[in-house]
Amino acid sequence: MRRKHFLKLISLTALAISAPLQAANEDGKSAQLHQIIDSYWAYVLDQNPEFASSLGVSDPAGRVTDYSLEAEDKRVEMAKKWLAQLDQIDQSSLSEEDKTNYGILRRTLSEQVEANSYGQRTINFTSYSSWHQNFAGMQNGMPFRTAADYQTYVNRLKKYGAVHQQSIAVANQALKGGYVQPCAALVGYEKTISGLIKEDPKETRFYEPFTRNKPETIDQKTFDALAASASNAISTVIEPALKQHLDWYNSKYAPNCAKEPGISAQPGGAEYYEFRVRQMTTTDKTAAEIHNIGLSEVARIRAEMVEVSKQAGFDTREAFIQELRTNPKYYAKTPEELMEKVARVNKMIDGKMPSVIGKLARLPYGIKEIPAETAEGTTTAYYNPGSPEVGIAGFYYVNTSKLDQRPFWEIPALSVHEAVPGHHQQIALQQELDMPDFRKHGAFFTAFVEGWGLYSERLGIEMGLYDTPAKDMGRLSYEMWRAARLVVDTGIHSKGWSKQRAIDFMTDNTALSEANIEAEVNRYISWPGQALAYKMGELKIRELREKATTALGDNFDLREFHDVVLGQGAVPLDMLDAQVTRWIEAQK
Repeated sequence: MRRKHFLKLISLTALAISAPLQAANEDGKSAQLHQIIDSYWAYVLDQNPEFASSLGVSDPAGRVTDYSLEAEDKRVEMAKKWLAQLDQIDQSSLSEEDKTNYGILRRTLSEQVEANSYGQRTINFTSYSSWHQNFAGMQNGMPFRTAADYQTYVNRLKKYGAVHQQSIAVANQALKGGYVQPCAALVGYEKTISGLIKEDPKETRFYEPFTRNKPETIDQKTFDALAASASNAISTVIEPALKQHLDWYNSKYAPNCAKEPGISAQPGGAEYYEFRVRQMTTTDKTAAEIHNIGLSEVARIRAEMVEVSKQAGFDTREAFIQELRTNPKYYAKTPEELMEKVARVNKMIDGKMPSVIGKLARLPYGIKEIPAETAEGTTTAYYNPGSPEVGIAGFYYVNTSKLDQRPFWEIPALSVHEAVPGHHQQIALQQELDMPDFRKHGAFFTAFVEGWGLYSERLGIEMGLYDTPAKDMGRLSYEMWRAARLVVDTGIHSKGWSKQRAIDFMTDNTALSEANIEAEVNRYISWPGQALAYKMGELKIRELREKATTALGDNFDLREFHDVVLGQGAVPLDMLDAQVTRWIEAQK
């Protein structure tokens, strides 16, 4: 998205609402579709200015997203209007590419409308994500090249009070309606707020852009003035809001947290969970069907873990896992040692990428530590997309807290998932594809994105990464982790499982550490359905690979197959099936 195009796209939003759609050329239906797409995407950028900045859209005023329920209702009304306009288009007249564009936009808009119909729309934070932490991480997606860039950031800091008040108002509505996060998932959550408060504003994460090297294009006086303005905003706007937030959480929210861990215990929770299952897996499978798929996968992987344990010289799977969990040689003594291990493994993986992928992403990636105030309560790692438009690399974030819970033998599987050929390769390549911007930057179907990430862990076998029984057990443990998610997530939210039962199931079947299991189960409780996407997506990709291998025989090319899977960006699983099937027929 080029800056100069943004105002043009904004004007298209008004056109789509007020004027009948007209065919711009002989391909009238296609022209109508692309006019809707352009209008929709312009509106998305207008409503999400922080995200727009990551795509190079200039915003000197430093606007911030409106998080109020009223604003979301207006966005949903716009979605309904676009859906009505899509209904006027005869899909049979569209090209295959535009049928995909149509289907993705329609699914996106329909899910937005349906999500807003549930009371759970007022749940605006999880153990994994929150408005205050998202605001603190806003800088990671912004350019800092000119004085105007820094001024935009400072102007946003000054607006945190509005972000805070709107978000608290929504959370209060959640309290009133009984849509409250369970107590079991909130252990230590207050640290994510208090950890952002520092006596000196210059020691906060909000001030970090001013601790980097000053761009040569900015004179020192201007830079110092901007830094002083940022420090003042942190002291007078952000810190008071965070303290108010902490007090509100401790006195109002935490005492009223939900006693039952499952979403089905909430008003309309069972129906909402059914929606989340459909949304996250992009399938029509029921929670019961997915639960049984999980049990089947757990049994299969458990048998493989027994064989690896024998190769390692242990009589039982449990004995090998105990060795892996307790032997100090598998654990770093310092955060720097862990990061160095991760860096070395990642460079080794980089060298193997051309053997499994044909078209490699151009954008590089780096590694960073997860911020300290969230590390103890969050997952073991995650990926943050970069931006070719503004020159920001993708980053693989590693958890360096509780070092005795972060074993070396997990690093290969973890790295191929979060970096390459997993999330970074898939997302960075999607940003390069020749397709509408709403798909390049806004289509992230979790079943595809996380399914590819998990499938990439299995690619590590062909890349020769699991060259010891310990590393292979790390791979199997990670696959078991995602299989167990199918059982645990559905168990908690549709079968009435307790948190302890979920922990016990994870402990019994995976080789994950106690801290990771605790953080993961908290995540499943507070973020219903999301964890189902990984294994369901991976199983579909493996199914399609088997289909292609059988159909093409000696003509099957693994690198080309992967290019086809990644070649349309993130899509729902039924669309992925269709595109791979078309490729198979073309190869024949």
